[in-house]
Amino acid sequence: MKKTISALAILSMISCYNVDRKCSDFKTGKFKFEYEVNGIKKTTLFERKDSIEIETFEGKTDTATIRWVNDCEYVIQKKHPKNMAEEKAIQMKILTTTANSYTFEFGMVGSDAKQTGTVIKL
Repeated sequence: MKKTISALAILSMISCYNVDRKCSDFKTGKFKFEYEVNGIKKTTLFERKDSIEIETFEGKTDTATIRWVNDCEYVIQKKHPKNMAEEKAIQMKILTTTANSYTFEFGMVGSDAKQTGTVIKL
């Protein structure tokens, strides 16, 4: 009985834990996103100015528009898509923040498939 009460007390404390996110700190600025594709490290640099994002990847620069849903969620869409895949909007959700980075979840709008990553503010 004591174990059950202790377990319930611990579960109730954990369920009330709320992550403090400071998403508005990342609406503008210069950022770096590093990830791995087939064992090769890739880096994307981008600058965000509230409703526009300029991205540089492998020497190529592209521009996208941003529509903020709330302080921690936005939808990004390429301004000049080169194919049908680039025409699709991507939904981004900031999950956690630190002083100079954030962890986010992203996927095509309308799709249940999501990926996560971490961005560093430069």
